[in-house]
Amino acid sequence: MKQGPLPAAVSNRSGLAGGLRVGFGAGLLLLAAGCATGPNANPADPLEPLNRQTARFNDKLDDIVLRPVATAYHRVLPSPVRTGVTNFFGNLSDVWSFVNSVAQLKLHNSFDDFVRVNVNTFWGIGGLFDVATQIGLQRHSEDFGQTLGRWGVPSGPYLVLPLLGPSTFRDAAALIVDVHGDPVNYVDNISLRNSLYAVRLVNIRSNLLQVSALLDDAALDRYTFTRDAFLQRRNADVHDGDLQDGAGNVPSDGSDDGQLPKTP
Repeated sequence: MKQGPLPAAVSNRSGLAGGLRVGFGAGLLLLAAGCATGPNANPADPLEPLNRQTARFNDKLDDIVLRPVATAYHRVLPSPVRTGVTNFFGNLSDVWSFVNSVAQLKLHNSFDDFVRVNVNTFWGIGGLFDVATQIGLQRHSEDFGQTLGRWGVPSGPYLVLPLLGPSTFRDAAALIVDVHGDPVNYVDNISLRNSLYAVRLVNIRSNLLQVSALLDDAALDRYTFTRDAFLQRRNADVHDGDLQDGAGNVPSDGSDDGQLPKTP
C-alpha cells in the first residue's frame, strides 16, 4: 500500500491552518469511532484501519495535485532559488523553535535559536541565506508537541490527519498552539498569507521528491514503514535523540511514554 511522503513535513505542519481544522476534527471523529483491535494490531496504532483509509486519501491527493505541482516547481526554479525559499521559511520556524526551547528550559538551544534568527534575518537578507549554520549555529527544530512531551504528556495513539499526514493525539492537539505560533499566521494581507502557506507546502513537497521516488521503488508496506519511522523520529525529537524509556529500554512500538528525559 502506498503512503505519501509527508512525515518529514510535520515540523512545518503549523502553516496549514485550514487543513489543521479539518485534520483535528477528523482526529476527534476517529477517537469517537473507537479503537480497532486484531491479533496483529500495533499497540501504538489502535486506529490502523481508519488511519490507512486516511493515508490512502492523502496519497490520492498527493498524486493528483501536490506531487505534479511540486515537480513543476522543482523543474522551473533553479536550485539557489529553492534553497533561498527553504532558508526563508526555516528562519521563520526558528522563531517558534526559540519559544519552545525556552518553554522546555533548553537554555543552550534557546540561545542558539535566538542568535540564529537575528543573524539570518539581518545578515542573511531576511533569512534567504542561512549564515548562522555556516558559522556553526545549528538549527534546533522544536514545536509545542515536543514541549508537551518534554513535560511528561504521552504521545497517545498514532493518528493520520487528512492533508497533514502522520501525527499522534498529543501532536494533533498541539497543532492548535503551533498555528498561533507560526509567524506567517500574523501576515495581515490574506492573499499574501495564503500565498506563503501555498509556497511553503509546495517547497516542502519539492524537497521530498527524491525520497518519495526511493520509497516508490521499495518493496515494503509503506504505511507501516512510515508509521514506525515517524513514531521513532518523534520519540527522538522529544527526548533529544535518547530513545530509551524510563527503564532504559527502547520502546518496541517506537512511541514515547511521556516520561521526563533523564538528567545527566
